[in-house]
Amino acid sequence: MAEHPSNNLGSKEWQVIEKMIMETHKEQKRARRWGIFFKVLIFVYIFAVLILLRAGGQFNGAMDSQKEHVGLVDIKGVIASDSDANANAIVTGLRKAFEAKNSKAVILAINSPGGSPVQSGYVNDEIYRLKEKYPDKKVYAVISDLGASGAYYIAAAADEIYADKASLVGSIGVVASGFGFVDLLDKLGVERRQYTSGDHKAFLDPFSPQNPDEVDFWEGVLTDTHEQFIDVVKKGRQDRLDIENPDLFTGLIWNGEQALELGLVDGLGSAGKVARDVIGIEEIVDYGVRPDPFTQIIEQFGVSVGKGISTMLTTEADLSLR
Repeated sequence: MAEHPSNNLGSKEWQVIEKMIMETHKEQKRARRWGIFFKVLIFVYIFAVLILLRAGGQFNGAMDSQKEHVGLVDIKGVIASDSDANANAIVTGLRKAFEAKNSKAVILAINSPGGSPVQSGYVNDEIYRLKEKYPDKKVYAVISDLGASGAYYIAAAADEIYADKASLVGSIGVVASGFGFVDLLDKLGVERRQYTSGDHKAFLDPFSPQNPDEVDFWEGVLTDTHEQFIDVVKKGRQDRLDIENPDLFTGLIWNGEQALELGLVDGLGSAGKVARDVIGIEEIVDYGVRPDPFTQIIEQFGVSVGKGISTMLTTEADLSLR
């Protein structure tokens, strides 16, 4: 039988070893406790920061200024339901700017290539509603780099439109584009299998040959939407447009000086200049809705990659004012 270790060591030596073992065990337990504590603390801190950002970070200028001011709402980037420049965000900012008792006018600061005709139409309609509800507050659209297509659709509802001499303005047209993969599938030896109920349920399928009747139908949809766009511009700009110019509604785009000659804008200047020299008030308060910080963080990690691939494959049915 093996001897117990204590038989080979003196009583004092064994007590020292035992004490060392106990202290080491205590240190390990203490280190684990502190590790758990710091992990929980970091989690709580991050969670609290995100909650605060979500609760308080959405409005840049939600508090009404105590001085007379001009309310400003940004329209930046592509206008779409899933972008920062979506109708809900823009309309929310507009309502805040109109409702503020000390805001004397509203500026739409536009830098956008356009986008969804539906989203643009929502904003255009809301501007007219707010102008009717607050008749003493005028709306000024100010285009910086780009105010084209759906963005100009929105701008047309403003009382006056301004741009820089080098701004790009116009593009009054409608586009729908996509890809056809039929020949590629044949070369790869891939057989397309699709089952539908309804003669045109697979309408605009990029993996099937084009149907001439469906192409004619789709072009009719685009033409009707283009006419809606033209009517909106004529309603907003009225007799200021150079209607005699045959290129006005062809989808072409012009710089600010050319747009001024065509009646697409009323003058040249920045938002600050319009506030100071046209409206007569230098104070500007931003009422734009800011994107959810938590969503921004998630998007930065590339969560929307799959969505981008899906959009590429289905973009032919996506109708845009651009």
